[in-house]
Amino acid sequence: QVQLVETGGGLVQAGGSLRLSCAASGRTFSIYTMGWFRQAPGQEREFVAALSWGSGNTYYADSVKGRFTISRDNAKNTVYLQMNKMKPEDTAVYYCAAARATDTVDLGDFRSWGQGTQVTVSS
Repeated sequence: QVQLVETGGGLVQAGGSLRLSCAASGRTFSIYTMGWFRQAPGQEREFVAALSWGSGNTYYADSVKGRFTISRDNAKNTVYLQMNKMKPEDTAVYYCAAARATDTVDLGDFRSWGQGTQVTVSS
């Protein structure tokens, strides 16, 4: 079992920045891909960014490409999401997730989830 804890959400003005962190514990050796997803009220959960733990390959949704960066600290089993040039449409609950599949962005492959952290971008 993998446990994930997100921190770093909050309120930011449009154009501002936030950094989310996700600390993994438990059976971390079973993690092959770490990802960030988000869910806005009344909408489905959507992919934001992913990082393949072995290769370091990164993947982004078109809506965040060039603004968000996913990175990791192997020693701390922690993945980060740096969010810059934020827009009101980035407002959502952000979830960290772990998958046993490599290089995946498919929500169905992610079996371990954090509790979520609220991100609100004011206009």
